[in-house]
Amino acid sequence: MENINEALENLNRNLDGRNYRSAIRFDEFLKILTERPQAVIRNVIQVFHDMIRSYVGEGKDEYPDDPESINFVYYDCSKLFVEGADHPFFADRLFANRLFNRIETLRHGTLQNKLYIFEGPAGCGKSTFLNNLLMKFEEYANTLAGRRYEVVWHLDRKLLGGRLDIENLPMVARLVRQLVAHDGQSTEPLVDEHQFSQAINEFVEVPCPSHDNPVLLIPKANRRAFFDDLFQNDKFKWTLFTEKEYEWVFRDNPCTICSSLYETLLARLGSPMKVFDMVCAREYRFNRRIGEGISVFNPGDKPVQQNVLSNPMLQGRINGVLQDSNAVRYLHSHHAKTNNGIYALMDIKSHNVERLIELHNIISEGVHKVEDIEENVKSLFLALMNPEDKANIKDIPSFSDRIEYVRVPYVLDLNTEVEIYRATFGRHIDSSFLPRALHNFARVVISTRLSPRSEALLDWIPDPRKYSLYCDDNLQLLKMEIYTGHIPPWLTEDDRKAFTAKRRRSIIAESEGEGEQGFSGRDSIKMFDQFFTTYSDDDKLINMSMLYQFFSSTLPREEQKEIPRGFLDSLLRMYDYTVLQEVKESLYSYNEEQISRDIQNYLFAVNFEPGRAEVCRFTGDRLEITSEFFEDLEQRLLGTDANERTRLSFRRDTQKEYTAKALTQEIMLEGKKITETQLFTALHERYIHNLKERVLEPFLDNENFRGAIRDYNTEGFRTYDTRTQEDVTFLMHNLCNKRHYTEHGAKEVCMYVIDNNLARKFAPR
Repeated sequence: MENINEALENLNRNLDGRNYRSAIRFDEFLKILTERPQAVIRNVIQVFHDMIRSYVGEGKDEYPDDPESINFVYYDCSKLFVEGADHPFFADRLFANRLFNRIETLRHGTLQNKLYIFEGPAGCGKSTFLNNLLMKFEEYANTLAGRRYEVVWHLDRKLLGGRLDIENLPMVARLVRQLVAHDGQSTEPLVDEHQFSQAINEFVEVPCPSHDNPVLLIPKANRRAFFDDLFQNDKFKWTLFTEKEYEWVFRDNPCTICSSLYETLLARLGSPMKVFDMVCAREYRFNRRIGEGISVFNPGDKPVQQNVLSNPMLQGRINGVLQDSNAVRYLHSHHAKTNNGIYALMDIKSHNVERLIELHNIISEGVHKVEDIEENVKSLFLALMNPEDKANIKDIPSFSDRIEYVRVPYVLDLNTEVEIYRATFGRHIDSSFLPRALHNFARVVISTRLSPRSEALLDWIPDPRKYSLYCDDNLQLLKMEIYTGHIPPWLTEDDRKAFTAKRRRSIIAESEGEGEQGFSGRDSIKMFDQFFTTYSDDDKLINMSMLYQFFSSTLPREEQKEIPRGFLDSLLRMYDYTVLQEVKESLYSYNEEQISRDIQNYLFAVNFEPGRAEVCRFTGDRLEITSEFFEDLEQRLLGTDANERTRLSFRRDTQKEYTAKALTQEIMLEGKKITETQLFTALHERYIHNLKERVLEPFLDNENFRGAIRDYNTEGFRTYDTRTQEDVTFLMHNLCNKRHYTEHGAKEVCMYVIDNNLARKFAPR
């Protein structure tokens, strides 16, 4: 029992007050209003906006200093759609920007009711998206940050002099009344009706079924003056009186029940202050499961038979305390429960088509007829729709200007696609792939979802073939990078400068017509499962050869046809060239000081004819300026294939630029060192590039080198000569430390480069 009591006490302490909805007086509400005006004066749209901002925060721009930026930023939506969700939804960069732009427009735009339809193909995750969004909205709305208040009336029996309605008392209260009213002998009651009404309850509590904000009870004609008196002249007061998003505060009316109560009480009491003494406020609690604040309807949910809701017991109490059965009619519809909340339709088909038709007048006019009473409805109306279901609303043309579409296509951001694989199969899958191979799987999937031809990209880069080492002929690989917010470093300087804001908007705009065809999200998961099961091996990492084989051979013919022609070959070429450069740079070891001296000596020597001996003014080295001297350095600068004519032409051009600009302008006028001139920088880049190009040549046909890579960090590695051990160790360390390979991955990528003869495949011609 001790453990039970302790457990119950701890539970009571942890839950104490969490769901307690105590009402506060109107003057107490006004005090909170003055302390937290932006939080208290919010309609559902403002809360919805604040909720999303609360969970997501500001977007991150990877290029903050880019003058051509179009604010296509990264939003971390994990707290909104992933954390705490049974089925996470992954919003790619395109959808996140689309959603946030719409949210900003929604908050600052028109106050008219609208229906926001999230449209996308089957398998894109629409239902998961909306369920997670509503879950977070409910969670946020029931916290202090999202808290709003609703009207609840406390009708004072004593002040109003109303009679006690015995018939509508709860059974227990009626029994108690009988017991305390008579002593068993006398027929006279021991207490009068008024005393008993106080014993039972001093007031009748009447909640507003439409969840009206208490500020709406202030008569419209007096609201501006009231708020002018209530608030100091600060930023919020200026915003309240001038911004469109707060027009509802001065325009909206309270519900018919609250209006009737106010008018009746004012007539009875003759004083607005006495009326407001009976007005209280309490938290507006959201509960999707009982349809309070959030109502979600699936297509198979049959419409309710009873459209008019009442509360006979409460109606009797109201009649009793007001002594008038016609003054206030406590009638409302199901829509009142989501007034200032969210009304959502999961797919517009079957019974949800009927519900949409019913919403027509509500969305258009903002009112709903309940018998002869007009009911205000200001909700956030959301719906999901498959593209083929648009036919269900084509016969309601007047509805078209009240519908806003937000596309939810298949994922087009490769980083998001990879996150879906990790979430589905576990983050450990990364350890089974060579770097880039996992993301390349996502690239193949996304290629089926993109348009095969991009006019915006071709307007920017008319000749895609110049990027054949990095991209496909349709520039889909480039578009994928842009869709992730990444500007590839392999673009030329001219193309980078031509990547203007106008062109960026055109490229991003093309995404509005993509993502409805190709492999769906479900197809992708199924495909990845098959691929991973087939090729994952503890002893061998998944590489591009396996990926190429899967998509070109293992996959059924019909699915292979979805992949754009030539895309796999381009992807393989890009991968091969990239990893070759990584291996070259990791193997390449150079003496920076010696390279600098060579270039300085060359720049000095080009001013003399062969056959001279001179001391270099830059390095102090004594130079024997011969044809062999020039040939040795020019082969390092131009490559071993450069003939004598090419070398002589290069030497003359270098000497001309040296005298015309480097010496006379940069060194003599600007006071730069020779190593700071543009000419030196250009020659330095040439020198490094050609050294790297030739770095693998000594190892191409060297089986000893291949074996040493295979045996690295094993006992067998010690059997190789010292130079080979040093070269392989240097290569492995650089791949692990600079390129973030694991030791296993570094060994395998080197074997991949050697076994596929990539150095010769990309050798200069």
